[in-house]
Amino acid sequence: MAERTALLERPPTLAPPPRSLTGLLRGLVRTARPRQWVKNVLVVAAPAAAGRLFTQQAFVHLSLVFVLFTACAAAVYLVNDARDAAADRAHPVKRHRPVAAGQVPVPVAYAVGGTLGALAPLAAAWLCPPAVCALLTAYIGVQLAYCVSLKHVLVVDLAVVTTGFLMRAMIGGLALGIPLSRWFLITTGFGALFMVSAKRYSEAVQMAGRAGATRALLTEYTTGYLRFVWQLAAGVSVLGYCLWALEEGGVPSAGVLPWRQLSMIAFTLAVLRYAVFADRGTAGEPEDVVLRDRPLALIGLVWLAMYGLAVANW
Repeated sequence: MAERTALLERPPTLAPPPRSLTGLLRGLVRTARPRQWVKNVLVVAAPAAAGRLFTQQAFVHLSLVFVLFTACAAAVYLVNDARDAAADRAHPVKRHRPVAAGQVPVPVAYAVGGTLGALAPLAAAWLCPPAVCALLTAYIGVQLAYCVSLKHVLVVDLAVVTTGFLMRAMIGGLALGIPLSRWFLITTGFGALFMVSAKRYSEAVQMAGRAGATRALLTEYTTGYLRFVWQLAAGVSVLGYCLWALEEGGVPSAGVLPWRQLSMIAFTLAVLRYAVFADRGTAGEPEDVVLRDRPLALIGLVWLAMYGLAVANW
């Protein structure tokens, strides 16, 4: 009777859903995070800033680089979810991920992730300049190190995630042989750190003591420290952009107005607008903030128009 009572008191275990080839493929695609692929649009940043975006060569090379970087990012997501499957099953949200839920077996996730992680740099070595292959290899190495241990190291985790964004912005320029301005790298790097630290700050604010609700490392950060980081990053990114916009390279502008310098206003307003959501602790999903806030989207379009006019020398 005691054994029967103990058996009845055991919590029911969720059986993994029945697998099919279609379900497995859907699970693999979901694990690859298609929603995050928009980040890889950053590969056009350097060519666009240099005015070399609208050519057939640029279109072919950047499309290829976009696909290769997406494959590398998907490989990292697959390996990360396979490694964290056991922990994700105890998480209220992450337990619905395909690997944790049993839709994608852990060995399959490892195999597909490893294959993508190996094939993407090999394809880059064959089809792209050596620098592109080297950067993709470095990206995979750093991100895998992040999955294994670096995501548990204070400050280093912020630096690694920021570096991933910076690599995306650099690779387009490397693919087309475009020299990368130091101010471009500073603006992009600290702009990425601003968004990453604002995301962490928002997660920390929303967690509000709920154990297991989000990444464990957040319990070691204070909201005051994360606020300091995103404020510092925002200030440096604005300063870097202003110095970049004022750097004419010795070539006088023939445009109707100094669009490049005027774009500093729009850029600063965009940072200040985004900081509103960071301050409220609602910047946990940067893509939602950028796409759903109409004033921010409008400011972004104005900045894009101004910088486009500057590149066109109109």
